[in-house]
Formats: sequence, structure tokens, C-alpha cells
Amino acid sequence: MLPSMVVLTLVLVTFLGWISLGNAGGNEKINSDNITRILDRLLDGYDNRLRPGSGGGVTEVKTDFFVTSFGPVSDVEMEYTMDMFFRQMWVDERLKFEGPTEILRLNNRMVDKIWTPDTFFRNSKKSISHNMTTPNKLFRIMQNGTVLYTMRLTISAECPMNLIDFPMDGHACPLRFGSYAYTSSEIMFTWRKGPIASVDCPKESISLLQYDLVGQTLSSEIFKTNTGHYSVQVVHFHLQRKLGYYLIQTYIPLIMIVVLSQVSFWINKESVPARTVAGITTVLTMTTLSISARQSLPKVSYATAMDWFIAVCFAFVASALVEFAAVNYFATIQANRLKKQKARQDKLEVLATSSEDGDTVSTHKIHLTSSSFFSKQTAPTFQLDSSPQEGLKRRNHSVCRSEPGEAPPLPIFLQQGSAFPQIPQLAGTSPIDKYARILFPLVFALFNLVYWYIYLVKDTMESARDTELEI
Repeated sequence: MLPSMVVLTLVLVTFLGWISLGNAGGNEKINSDNITRILDRLLDGYDNRLRPGSGGGVTEVKTDFFVTSFGPVSDVEMEYTMDMFFRQMWVDERLKFEGPTEILRLNNRMVDKIWTPDTFFRNSKKSISHNMTTPNKLFRIMQNGTVLYTMRLTISAECPMNLIDFPMDGHACPLRFGSYAYTSSEIMFTWRKGPIASVDCPKESISLLQYDLVGQTLSSEIFKTNTGHYSVQVVHFHLQRKLGYYLIQTYIPLIMIVVLSQVSFWINKESVPARTVAGITTVLTMTTLSISARQSLPKVSYATAMDWFIAVCFAFVASALVEFAAVNYFATIQANRLKKQKARQDKLEVLATSSEDGDTVSTHKIHLTSSSFFSKQTAPTFQLDSSPQEGLKRRNHSVCRSEPGEAPPLPIFLQQGSAFPQIPQLAGTSPIDKYARILFPLVFALFNLVYWYIYLVKDTMESARDTELEI
């Protein structure tokens, strides 16, 4: 009896399972058939050439987007690149339906069969709609006729930059989009989540090396042309440049070169080759740095903040070289004056020596005459101890040979060296060098203080241009 009950129970369970599977399959077939009939009914008599409410009211298109990648930003081309999910939502009364589902989730094939806004980006240089592996588009229809259309785009848009404050500058890079053919009396674009939350740009999506994305502002404009007025949505991305790269590559090397040029003030002024080489080397290095600093910038016709800093540093380096030229010039004048004085003094000594020697010769002649009177047979043995030339030679201190008992002279290479001036009276520090050692560092430090205070305190962020445009 018991085995028969078990067999009957198994047969009953199997039969009920078959019945449930058949009902499920039938329900799925019914739902699929219903959705197919809904779509066929929606497209029956639908003209995708006409916008919703054509001939009546204004079609409102609500927009927002999610930024998946922001960057890079090109200063030379004045453009930026971003990747985003661009969403549009509008109401099409012709697409209302009733059925078992509230939302029809469709693929990109349905997009070509209904009307969609002719949205384009006005300031884009290049736009790409991703199609791998299939077109990256999302399309949904609600029961009340609301349509959600999302696509993935990569856009390279122009960003006008004012580089007067470079590299402490900030820029407001705009992104403008709207309808290409429909005027503001036919299509009006609005922000779906308001002017604050309609653009989502998470921090992990930002890949910028030289900028910080500090925020974005949203607004609406009316673009006026000779064909009509068009509704335009505008997003300004506020970018603040990072200063670290330019401090390491430009500013600190410039400061070090200026300091190096001022070291020459502490070198002996007789070291003409050393100071000349130091001045010319710093000038050439400054020129090279100024050229390399401009390579990463567009060829603008105005001076940037970095250009002013480079110009002032170049002026300090060139002034150091001119300062040594002035020191050498006045030292040469003084040397010529001392040489003239020494020549005049030597001439007077020669005249005085000649006069003394003449008196000595006369005295000896008188002595010889008197002696010959007493003894004519004895020949005079008197001989002059010196001639005028020999006396002058002994008094001349510029000879290279030393007399017995005097200190040995310096070697020739030391007499011609920079550390031992040829004229002892010219030894010592020039008064010009003494003033330059104090004034040059003081003025340069004061310039740096004023420069960095102005640009670090100043608000260098460009203001967003939200005015009406006319063409």
C-alpha cells in the first residue's frame, strides 16, 4: 500500500511541474507579444520627421551628463578633451502606451525610427560617438511618453585662454551645445537636475597633470544669428594651473643664475678673464632658459607673468656684466693716471741725477788741474764711479733683476697673474663692487617679494562669459 502512495505522489508532483512550466512559458510569450504589439502600435503612423508638439508649443529638452574622463588640456592648441555620458530627456505624446511594463528598454535600433533632438556642440573641434562593439547608446520610453536618450561621447572643445598671469593663471573652459536647426521658439534646452547637479564630474575621472579642476558653473544662453535665436546650454569648467612644474623647471634656475652672476662682485677686479666668462655664461644660460620656457606656450603677442620675471632676471644678469665693465673702465683710467704720474716722477729724477753728475764732473776737473800744477809727471788715476745712465738704472724700481741684498723678485707668471696687480696702488676692492654687493641682492630680493605677493594673492581665475552672443 505504501509504495503505491509514493508512486502516486511522484506522478502528481511531476504533473504540477509541467503545468507551471507551461504557464510560465505562456506568460513570457504573452508579454513578448504584448511588447511587440505596443511597439508596432507606437510606430504605426509615426512620422519621425516632425518634432513633438510640432505646430503647437515648445518642445523642452532636459539635459545632463556624467564626465567619465577629463583631460588633457593643451595650452598650445587652446583646447581640452573630455569623455562623457550625455543624457537627453523629452516628452513625446505620440509615444504614450499602456501595457504590463512601465518602461520600454530598447537598443540603438529604435533610435532611428523616432524623432530625436539635433543637438550639436558649438565650440567642439572634434566629436566622437563610440560604436565599439555596438553603438554606445541607451534608449528608454516611459508610459507617459517620456523619452530618455543617452550616448557616450568624446569631445575636443576649444578653450580661449588669457595667459597674462601665466603660470599662476586660471581658465574657464566652456562647453556649449544646443539645437542646430530648431530655434528657441521650437526647442528649449533646460538642465534636468538644476544648474548645480546636472553635471557630475567625480574626482577619480580627472586626469590632469598641470591643472586642478576646481569646479564648474552651468548657465543658459540665447545664441543670436541671422537665421534666428537658438537656445544654448553652457558649462564652464574652472581650471587652476599647478605651479610646481614651473617652479622646478624655470623659476628656481632663474633665481640661481641671478645669484651666480652676483658672485662675480666678490672676485678680484684684476681677474678679468674670470669675471668676463662668468658674466657671459650667465647671460647665455638666461637666454637658453627663456627660449625653452616659451616652447610650451602659444605665440601670444603680449607678455606673461613669466616673461616679466625672465626679463627682470635677464636685466640683473646683464647689469652684473655692465657693472664689471664700469669697474674695469675706471680702473683703466686710474692706471693711466698713475702711469703718467710715475713717468713724470721718473723724468724729474733723471734731470736731478744728471744735474748732480754734472757738478761732480766739474769738481773732478778742477781737482785734476790743481794736481797737474804740482806734479805733471804723475798721470791722473781718477775715474768716475758712475755715469748718468748707470745712476738712472740703479734708481729704476721696474727692473726684473734684483740688486745684492734685496728680496728676490716674483716670477713672471705671478707678475702677470690676476691676483697680483701690476700696479700696487690699484690693489683692493673697487667702490663700485662694494656698493653692488649690497644693492644688487637687496633689489632682487625686493623684486621677488613684490612679484610673488602680487600673483599669489591676486585672483587669477577668468570669469565665465555668460552673456548673450550675437553673430
